[in-house]
Amino acid sequence: MTATPAPPELKARHRAMWGLGNYARVADELIPELGQVIVEACEIAAGDRVLDIAAGTGNAAVPAALAGADVTASDLTPELLEIGQARGSEAASITWRVADAEALPFDEAEFDVVMSCVGIMFAPFHEKAAAELLRVVRPGGRIGLVSWTPEGFIGQMFATMKPFMAPPPEGAQPPPRWGDEAHVRGLLGDHVTSVRAEKRTVAVDSFETGAEFRDFFKACYGPTIVAYRGIADDESRTAELDAALADLGDRYLTAGTMRWEYLLLTAVRG
Repeated sequence: MTATPAPPELKARHRAMWGLGNYARVADELIPELGQVIVEACEIAAGDRVLDIAAGTGNAAVPAALAGADVTASDLTPELLEIGQARGSEAASITWRVADAEALPFDEAEFDVVMSCVGIMFAPFHEKAAAELLRVVRPGGRIGLVSWTPEGFIGQMFATMKPFMAPPPEGAQPPPRWGDEAHVRGLLGDHVTSVRAEKRTVAVDSFETGAEFRDFFKACYGPTIVAYRGIADDESRTAELDAALADLGDRYLTAGTMRWEYLLLTAVRG
């Protein structure tokens, strides 16, 4: 049975947020390797039926298709799928589908592999998203997740922005909790076996200063853009967030390189 969706106005806000800026630049310029990481971890091969949840512009969906899989790339934000579809012609076996991670329009046990690369973690109600993920993967199928950790750079960026943003809806959980192994094991429960989890880092060498990082995210990353829009009429608050994000970036920069920690977790559907 499909999970009851969250209120439409909340989904509309999330859809609009991820359509802001230029997320394709974030995926392509900063974290391009993560898609191949999850494809290899899930051992995706020719003939696999693969669902990429919250696929964005296809960072993981495209390499999965190039490995020979029959891929469905789903995302709440159609603008992101349109970008991926426009440039993913070399991976002809991708179906691009607008879909809510908390109420997926797919049949039970429809896929051999269900994966998400820093995507499903942004669905606000974790239990709903996890239940849907489990519902659509067949028994014996593989699950693969790449999620930013709470203590890593992106987790700390969200912690830095939190005081400047509107409070989340009641019952929503912070995205980086998907980067906490214990939390994800709790979400998947006894529906999975062969759980493997490993913290890794991706090296980002695009910024020389924390201010450069901040300005890039102010221009390209939907959640950061929303944070600034919410305080646009308050110069002192804007300056405070400017300083906090630049300082965060500087603290994580070493010789022009940042290391962003993520959790790679794989499992088998029981």
